[in-house]
Amino acid sequence: MAKSEPKTRGNQKQRTRKDLLKAASALMKQGRKPGLEEVAAEALVSRATAYRHFPSIDALLLEASLDVDTPVASQLFSARASADPVARLLRVDAALNDMILANEAPLRMMLAHSLERAAKGESQDDMPLRQNRRTPLIESALEPAQDEFSPAALDTLTQALALVIGTEAMIVCKDVLQLDDARARKVRRWAIRALVQAARRSGMDEAGMG
Repeated sequence: MAKSEPKTRGNQKQRTRKDLLKAASALMKQGRKPGLEEVAAEALVSRATAYRHFPSIDALLLEASLDVDTPVASQLFSARASADPVARLLRVDAALNDMILANEAPLRMMLAHSLERAAKGESQDDMPLRQNRRTPLIESALEPAQDEFSPAALDTLTQALALVIGTEAMIVCKDVLQLDDARARKVRRWAIRALVQAARRSGMDEAGMG
């Protein structure tokens, strides 16, 4: 029971952070720049709570504007969508990549904010520095094929995919590897397929089939 308490608190922190982003987005849609107190009131939390999640109103509004553009599972997967995990994951990667390329500068600024807070020691063990948007999409992509993987392999696959799908992957491809967008997309697609295959083999090995 003790092990579940930190996870429960962490989930609550993520929900609070998401509520703040939604509140900021709603207020910005009214055509004005809200203050931190106004956003906190809209999200039904204290100003102190809002400040623990975001160092400034500018950081909050920056991420809120990006949050609106982030694809959600219901937009990507209809009831008749393919159940193939690779096809679904490639769809997630393509949708996120399109959003990232359209918002590259603000995404880099958002990442810089989170790195700066971590460097200053402002992070807390149960306080997320970033909103985890990619994992819910990855989980939705894998959901129809859950039975193809052992629970342990599915967890590892989900975590490994988060390393190759998202903003950081774009930065590695562009800044470190100096790949153009087309080549970067091919590399990510190769990695996604390889990870799914590895997870399938892992499940077979655990079942004594490897």
